Amino acid sequence: MNKYVKTTCPYCGVGCGIEAGVDETGHALNIRGDKTHPANFGRLCSKGSALGDTVELKGRLLHPKVHGQHSNWTEALDLVASSFRAAIAKHGVDAVAIYASGQLLTEDYYVANKLMKGFIGSANIDTNSRLCMSSSVSGHKRAFGADTVPGCYEDFALAEMIVLIGSNAAWCHPVIFQQIRAAKTANSQLKIVVIDPRRTGSCDIADLHLPIASGSDAWLFNGLLQYLQQHNAIDQRYIEAHTENFAAALNAAAASGPSIEQVAEICRLPVEDLRIFYRWFSRHRNVISLYSQGINQSSSGTDKVNSIINCHLATGRIGKSGMGPFSLTGQPNAMGGREVGGLANQLAAHMDFSNPADIDRVARFWGSPAVASQPGLPAVELFDAIYDGKVKAVWIMGTNPAVSLPDADKVRQALRQCPFVVVSDCIADTDTMKLAHILLPAQGWSEKDGTVTNSERRISRQRSLFAPAGDAKPDWWIITQVARRLGFEQAFPYQSPVEIFREHAALSGFENDSRHGLRDFDISAFAGISAPDYDKLQPTQWPVNQANPHGKARMFEDGRFFTVSGKAQFVAITPRQPVNSPNKDYPLVLNTGRQRDQWHTMTRTALAARLNQHKPEVFVDVHPLDAERYDLLPDTLAWLESIWGSMIARVHVTPDQQPGSLFVPMHWSEQFASRGRMGALVNPVIDPLSRQPESKHTPVRITHYQAAWHGFILSRHELTFNDVEYWVKSKGESCYRYELAGETLPPDWPDWARAKLGNSGQSPCWQEYHDSGLGHYRAARIIDNRLESVLVISPRHSLPERNWLASLFGRDSLEPSDRKALLTGMPPQDLPDCGNIICSCFNVGEKTIRSAIQEQGLKTVRDIGNCLKAGTNCGSCLPEIKALL
Repeated sequence: MNKYVKTTCPYCGVGCGIEAGVDETGHALNIRGDKTHPANFGRLCSKGSALGDTVELKGRLLHPKVHGQHSNWTEALDLVASSFRAAIAKHGVDAVAIYASGQLLTEDYYVANKLMKGFIGSANIDTNSRLCMSSSVSGHKRAFGADTVPGCYEDFALAEMIVLIGSNAAWCHPVIFQQIRAAKTANSQLKIVVIDPRRTGSCDIADLHLPIASGSDAWLFNGLLQYLQQHNAIDQRYIEAHTENFAAALNAAAASGPSIEQVAEICRLPVEDLRIFYRWFSRHRNVISLYSQGINQSSSGTDKVNSIINCHLATGRIGKSGMGPFSLTGQPNAMGGREVGGLANQLAAHMDFSNPADIDRVARFWGSPAVASQPGLPAVELFDAIYDGKVKAVWIMGTNPAVSLPDADKVRQALRQCPFVVVSDCIADTDTMKLAHILLPAQGWSEKDGTVTNSERRISRQRSLFAPAGDAKPDWWIITQVARRLGFEQAFPYQSPVEIFREHAALSGFENDSRHGLRDFDISAFAGISAPDYDKLQPTQWPVNQANPHGKARMFEDGRFFTVSGKAQFVAITPRQPVNSPNKDYPLVLNTGRQRDQWHTMTRTALAARLNQHKPEVFVDVHPLDAERYDLLPDTLAWLESIWGSMIARVHVTPDQQPGSLFVPMHWSEQFASRGRMGALVNPVIDPLSRQPESKHTPVRITHYQAAWHGFILSRHELTFNDVEYWVKSKGESCYRYELAGETLPPDWPDWARAKLGNSGQSPCWQEYHDSGLGHYRAARIIDNRLESVLVISPRHSLPERNWLASLFGRDSLEPSDRKALLTGMPPQDLPDCGNIICSCFNVGEKTIRSAIQEQGLKTVRDIGNCLKAGTNCGSCLPEIKALL
């Protein structure tokens, strides 16, 4: 590698530092963790470790496209500007909108927000961050007067008790989970409590798991608030000196569940387990409450956030080391988007539409008489407005709402009938791209240059590693060019990201004295940063100003908050049941979330073969009782339906689910599965305050999918399946894997195979086995004794192992025993079969681990790590390894 460049991971909100070894000639990267970065100190998860596998140029959008035709920047940008101008002239400023992404850099976000709110004059700019953390924003603002995360990662090692609430950090924030695991190893007295309807990998280190009833979190924390009062565990001095409205919050808690027995009944928890949690919380001073999407993605998410914060305010456990409520952010720059006002209800620099002085201040700073004066449309309502024809032109930046938004089929229809849709992205083919009139090639990670902010308020640099691919441009440049064409050239003079960062920093300090409780977000120390210093910028936690020139780890240490009174606000919480409850037609609750090795809609992670091995197919977790009730067998296919849509998924029967509840991952799009879009099912109801949609509680039904045949194909080359009802695609090390099923049989399997796999080339040799009576068909296509493709078809869902067959594609020549095994479906005795992949970091399979345990007498996860390296990197596979032991 020619050089190593320090940059930041583009995945979750942990914000891990990376050192990327760059080979520009081969467009290749060697990825390692940055041991000096305070977010991760060198650790990376499986996704971060595999970033070098995701920078290939195949599949990139390299040139602008206008109505499907290759174009140039001048034509495309002129058309974007003229279309927006025409829509505004005819229908007003609220007829246009921007939908942005937590994948954008802060500088990109700032320019987009400035254009839309500052100069077009509409607040119709929202972001996919609305789907993951807007309830935290609302909860913070109600309690603290500002969207302030109080603590930092350093606190994990200083805690006496850590509570994970609606957070499977082991899979979704693996590096943070490893920090917690390390804290537990160093301090055996550290209590870990997991509050989650599912038993997840995070329970691996838990002293107590509370499998709470879906949607009942506010009852649980209202009950805790009562318990703290009844057992003299509140900090009365802190409450009186630094808070307001405690009595109202306590009265509301008492009204919602007067006794611990009633709370336990509502939450469907054993009374003694609930009492243990309450007792531990009351007796440990240093308590951190880590919460994530299980709290936020709810029709009452804001109330749930405040019910947690109430308990910390009541005990004075905030603003000091080793304690506090802590929101785990989902995306790499969701926090940066919040800083610049990326949400439709925010102004830049943590200013707010509810304050006329803030509107005036932003208008004077930007020198614009047209600054929006009221909130715009948040995500779900924005796409409803597009569907209803109220928004005529929308610009989507770096996100895939046709997959990720709830009621996704309606979103797709909204975009299909919208008069003008422009998408700027780095990927050429996504569900959303297919619906756009104009495609603008944006730079991707490894090309972009700017800053991101992680979950602990730490600003880090994301640095360019390669020259831009094709005609790709930075998002800030694209937005700036459109702004100039709309007549705002003087306000958008930017030539580099450092100029934008300086302005962003200057606005944060404009008429702001955060020492006296005005605004929390203040990085004014960077307002004059030079280009060389920006290039060398070290990871720093805001605020960064005259009072805190080197940043600040914790907020609220002095007990002062950003409210009018300077005191934190207790919020009286009256818990509510989810808006849509199960019924006789849709008797089950669908929960959704991430899986370990994939990210969002897989446009990046699916490029890394090792990330596709652990869970290569969309699945649904089902409790054994529900599997029996609905006649579902393990590894069969199931049809899931809600009133909004449907999908097909592979059945995984597990006691980790609660009876009556299903879990489906969020990642599959139409590029990777014919019927795997989870968003099509999801409940579009939203929280009335945060406007965040309910993604954890959708009434559904599940039935066995009646397929006439099942099969798979392994192929050296990519294939398409327009004539198959069910298919899922995943990329392997040497071949592509396709899982298949259909409701109708083709007239002749050999003809179908030749049409699908190809019968051209260098005189392919076909090996076939066909039992038409039983419905079995197997075929292998071989060229020059090198395996090109394998097809297996059966009337049953049970099929041969794929991994050992896939390993044959790595061979230059097949042995006679290999050729025989292709049709028997059984590997030769001397060919190792690793089984399903458990450790994605080192590509270690289940059968390899089992054999090592049995043959070498391995007793511990450390033994397995020493022998096979499995579990020694990100550690997210450790729960599965323990289960094998």
